[in-house]
Amino acid sequence: MGILNRFAMLFRAKANKALDAAEDPRETLDYSYQKQLEMLSKVRRGVADVATSRKRLELQLNQLNGQSTKLKDQAQKALSMGREDLAREALTRRSGIEGQIRDLNTQHAALQGEEEKLTLASQRLQAKVESFRTRKETIKATYTAAEAQTRIGEAFSGISEEMGDVGMAVQRAEDKTAELQARSSALDELLASGTLDDVTGTSKDDITAELEAMASGSDVESELASMKAQLSGGDPAKQIDAGDAAGSPQSAPNSEGTANPAAPTQPGQTGGQQ
Repeated sequence: MGILNRFAMLFRAKANKALDAAEDPRETLDYSYQKQLEMLSKVRRGVADVATSRKRLELQLNQLNGQSTKLKDQAQKALSMGREDLAREALTRRSGIEGQIRDLNTQHAALQGEEEKLTLASQRLQAKVESFRTRKETIKATYTAAEAQTRIGEAFSGISEEMGDVGMAVQRAEDKTAELQARSSALDELLASGTLDDVTGTSKDDITAELEAMASGSDVESELASMKAQLSGGDPAKQIDAGDAAGSPQSAPNSEGTANPAAPTQPGQTGGQQ
């Protein structure tokens, strides 16, 4: 039983919260005003019904009063003619009609009092309804202004659902733009460093290729000479001249096949024969 009560309470709490979220005070005020108008209309119909009944009683009273007066005149006429029996009969009928008249007067007085009460209640209710209508319109105008102000504040602060979606879309666009910019910069760096080949670039012509090859060969020879100079500790130009001198012969035989006069003599030999 306790679990069922808790489920029932939870259901009522959820339903109440859902109704609060879906309820529009302006619609509630309009509905209340409509119900009050319906109540006022019922009261007015009640007043009209009572007034109709009162009017019907008045017509019956007029008829009965006319019959009572007529019977009284007939009784007097019969009595003047010596017909006491007819006069008595007429007076007897008149007595019954007088009883009906008294009853109808009582009902008429009651209906008249009820009509006055209903008329007063209708007037009071109408004044209350008019006051409620004025208050309703004031509350609706205040609520509408407050709602508009709240929406403007939410739009400025960006916390409304619509503006939140717009802000998220802008943020996503900025993130994608930044990602594309970073990717473009990275590709430019890779192309500049030669890591990636530019498949869209045009092929070089023969002259440009030959000039670049000559420049590359000249750079290689210059670098090689510089390395040789560092190893010998001298000038690269002198190193080249020294290499050329080492490669040339020191002496050469003459045309007669004798040795160079400047060639050194063997030890133990003199300038003449012994």
